Amino acid sequence: MQLETTRLRLEPYQHAHFDGLRAMESDPEIMRYISNGVAKSPEETQANIERVMLRWQQYGFSWWAMREKQSGDIVGAACLQHLANQDGAPLEIGWRLNANHHGKGFATEAAQAIIKFAVEDVGVNYLVAVADPENAASQKVMQRLGMTYKAIEQHYDVPCVVYELHI
Repeated sequence: MQLETTRLRLEPYQHAHFDGLRAMESDPEIMRYISNGVAKSPEETQANIERVMLRWQQYGFSWWAMREKQSGDIVGAACLQHLANQDGAPLEIGWRLNANHHGKGFATEAAQAIIKFAVEDVGVNYLVAVADPENAASQKVMQRLGMTYKAIEQHYDVPCVVYELHI
């Protein structure tokens, strides 16, 4: 399901997003909070797109490519998924942005649209978001979304700060 905001079009991952997603996943600076700075190979990016496309078929939600309406560029990606990709876990919202699009409010804008989708289309009343404890920018987005700090927990095999939203 495609989502629209004032400045963004959120498109479920598809093969056409490879170049935009590849630019992000090949940048160690962007990946520093996601995979300890290890950039993904082109094959890993392609496999990730395939995995996400299957999740869309299975759940009706997963990762969206964030396309800026004005330029048509992929500026980042955002998700609604089961926390740590474990069935039955609470639903998690998340985001990542290409470095040249940090600080423009795109993460908050995309996350607000995904929260609305989660409530209205999926029917949830509780969401979480996780981040590397050193990722202050993501924690600020969580706070702007009205989320509150819960704890530091182990997810994705690393300690994560967890914020929650009761809707």
